[in-house]
Amino acid sequence: MTVSIALVLGLGLALVLGAAVQSTVGFGLAVVAAPFVVLLAPSLMPGSLLVCGFFLPLWEVLRNDRDIDVRLLASAYGMRLLLTPVGVALVVWAGAREIALIVGVMILLVVAVSLTPMRVRATVPNALAAGAITGVAGTAASIGGPFFAMVLQHESPARIRSTLAAFFVLGSFTSLSALAIAGELDVDQVGAGLIWVPFLALGAGLSGPVRRAIPADRMRHAVLAFCTVASVVVIGRALLG
Repeated sequence: MTVSIALVLGLGLALVLGAAVQSTVGFGLAVVAAPFVVLLAPSLMPGSLLVCGFFLPLWEVLRNDRDIDVRLLASAYGMRLLLTPVGVALVVWAGAREIALIVGVMILLVVAVSLTPMRVRATVPNALAAGAITGVAGTAASIGGPFFAMVLQHESPARIRSTLAAFFVLGSFTSLSALAIAGELDVDQVGAGLIWVPFLALGAGLSGPVRRAIPADRMRHAVLAFCTVASVVVIGRALLG
């Protein structure tokens, strides 16, 4: 592994935080962890976080598959499947600096979308639009789930968690497969992602106490504020570097 094991283990702390956030508010694994990975180990992007994006929601799918909205899931995933080659093309074209810029801009866009008062209905056209964005952003930067989460935000909590989890599992697997076919997924990325799986379990386990200790709205706003600062740092470093 070209990245030191000590650094990979250290980055695991960011994965703990990201997993705790996603298990609490429904999204956030890559949004929280990507800035750390981009700044400290850019060669691990985006594959390592896509591996994590597959394993973290897998338990939710296995546990609550009956709550999945199959119609919206099929619409969003079908469009993600069609647009995934565009995301792969970005990874092939982009270097570490360009990937950092994509990640930073995507995080700022996620923050903006999350703060908008606009009410988005859970319809097939909206799911198709979210899937299209995620096909590109989810593959190139491992970030995209919040756009589908916005479509589902007014559904029941169980339906949101289950449908998002299924979307993450399918989407991460698709993006990993496409990157592997294009020769843009290496052993280091997969290895780091697998090393981080226990950190994901720890973060998911911590989400229960976090939910009880911190109101969801306060947690959400704190995460968005942190992500804004982190994305500005990532963009600034990419532009100056």
